[in-house]
Formats: sequence, structure tokens, C-alpha cells
Amino acid sequence: MNYPLSDKYMTDDLMAKIMGPNPIKLEEELLTDHQIPKGATVCDLGSGQGLTSVFLVKEYGFKVYAADLWSDPGENRRFFAAMGLNEEQIIPVKADAENLPFEKGFFDAVVSTDSYNYFGRDPNYLDDKLLPFVKSKGLIYITVPGMKKDCHDHLPSELLLSWTPEQLDYLHDVSYWKNIVAQCKGAEVIEVSEMASDDEVWADWLKQENKFAVNDRRSMEAGGGKYLNFIKIVLRKR
Repeated sequence: MNYPLSDKYMTDDLMAKIMGPNPIKLEEELLTDHQIPKGATVCDLGSGQGLTSVFLVKEYGFKVYAADLWSDPGENRRFFAAMGLNEEQIIPVKADAENLPFEKGFFDAVVSTDSYNYFGRDPNYLDDKLLPFVKSKGLIYITVPGMKKDCHDHLPSELLLSWTPEQLDYLHDVSYWKNIVAQCKGAEVIEVSEMASDDEVWADWLKQENKFAVNDRRSMEAGGGKYLNFIKIVLRKR
């Protein structure tokens, strides 16, 4: 597919900040025809080093809280300033997705790119941990790495070249995620579907020279990608 917004960010220094398959392209596809109003206060949940948060501000006009447990807010703040953004537009927050430090009903929307599968597999997570911080009728847009069909009982040897069974347990198929979000009482499920982004977002990641990208090359070069996909989840709080 085409990524007219993401193409602006395909520089070596910005791509060096990604932590998996290109999150900017995933986010652009995720937000195609989105319904979040310009100027909305948005939580970028699992924002990493902040590139997706910059994208949300610059390309969609949101006010963004970049919430991540593992990144350094000071480093992210300097990065945001270097990208021409101020704290009226974007705020880095060190935050555990299981214990968010915000006021109830604070966000108009939540966007989570390539991180929700680490904490959202608990069917109670949405009702207990996330939805309390979203306004009534607020929207949640999620993209997670997944499997075309769950195969945890017979994991392909290609996938085991790079990942352990425990690591692969973070990846599941569309049916799995439909079942998880269907158990949510506080939100309407609008969509759970396989995304088009695949080979291209992986290619951007595998070009990187950090140890995680180098490790992932083993499975992908052996054909492991044929088992994998990305999944889009959209919900609206009741």
C-alpha cells in the first residue's frame, strides 16, 4: 500500500528510533478514515522513543501524551523539541499500562501501535485498566503484530530461529483478538481485522543494525513471515 504521510519520516536517523516493524506505516494504515477529531487529547500508549507520538501531532493535529514504561521522558522531550514540538502539543510520560497515572475520563482517544499485545491479552484489561481514562464515546485504535492462524501447539521451525515459545505467545490471530475484546463490557467493538501492512514494514525494520533487528532476520529470511501479520482493533467506549 502507499504511505504518503509516513514517507516524510523515512530518514536514517528517524528509522534508527524504531523498535520493530515500521510503526509509522502501521499507524498510518491504522488511522485511515479514523474518526478522532483534530485537536483531540490522545494517549499514545506504548510510545517507545516517541516517533509515533510525533507522527500523531504533526500529521493529525492531536495533543499527545507519549506514555511508555521503558523509554526516558527526558530523552523523548529533547527529541520532541528537535522535531519542532512543544509541551503544549506533546508530553512524555513514564507510565505503566497496568497503572496509568492520568485522571479518569482524561483522553478523547487512545492509539497503541505494536505494544498492546504485551499487556492487553487479559480480557479484563480494557474495562479495568484502560477505559476508565477514556471519555464516553472516546475511540481506541490498536495495531498488534499477530499470526495468520494460531499455531502455538506446533510452532514452525522458521519462527523458532529468532523467538522462543514464550516470546511467540505474545502473537495471536484475528479470532483470538476478537474473543478478547468481545468480553469487554464498556466498549463497542467496531473492527478487528487483518491489516495490509506486512512485507514493507518488516523490510524497514530488518534494515536496522541493532541486535533485535539482526536477531529477527534469521526467522524472516527463512520464510517465517508467511505465518505472521498485523491486526487492527477499533473500539468506542460506551
